[in-house]
Amino acid sequence: MSSTGGDTGTAKQDRLAAVGPRLRELRRRRGLTLARLAEETGVNASTLSRLEGGTRKPTLEILLPLAEVYAVPLDELVGAPPVGDPRIHLKPVTRDGMTYVPLSRPGGVQAHKLLIPPRPGTEPDLKTHEGFEWVYVLAGRLRLLLGDRRLVLRAGEAAEFDTHVPHWLGPDDDRTVELLVLFGPQGERAHLRARTT
Repeated sequence: MSSTGGDTGTAKQDRLAAVGPRLRELRRRRGLTLARLAEETGVNASTLSRLEGGTRKPTLEILLPLAEVYAVPLDELVGAPPVGDPRIHLKPVTRDGMTYVPLSRPGGVQAHKLLIPPRPGTEPDLKTHEGFEWVYVLAGRLRLLLGDRRLVLRAGEAAEFDTHVPHWLGPDDDRTVELLVLFGPQGERAHLRARTT
């Protein structure tokens, strides 16, 4: 056996054979029927059934929309062995004056460091979107407007809230506030429709 971590032919076959049952389990855990999954992915229900049953080989054309619907990385979907550099390559995104620094890979819950500078003269604009958010104050003082509640969080404090409730985040004084933020795919899309800087 090679010490380079190469995959044997038998291991590859075993991994391919496990894709169908893994996909079936993901679908059932999410309470989806084959018909509903077919609607969401654009992949024929018969094809999905054969894939789950192991009579159809997985292809990128089929797996990519499934990974998107299930919000999991493609390598997790197929049970790929860990490879390469585990470090996250930080690509900050700036939107509305705030800088988001990704701390996780795409798929599932997303972790970001968020820097919000003071914006004198700017009125809070409460927003809503799908999902939940969790924030942890790393430095500075955070003013959180949540519906009709006004909260101030200091370094070391955290908050979790349903983002269907109108909300706004900003510094409580004239210093930049630094946060660790966790949100799901819907929240990430709501916040990060911006160009990379």
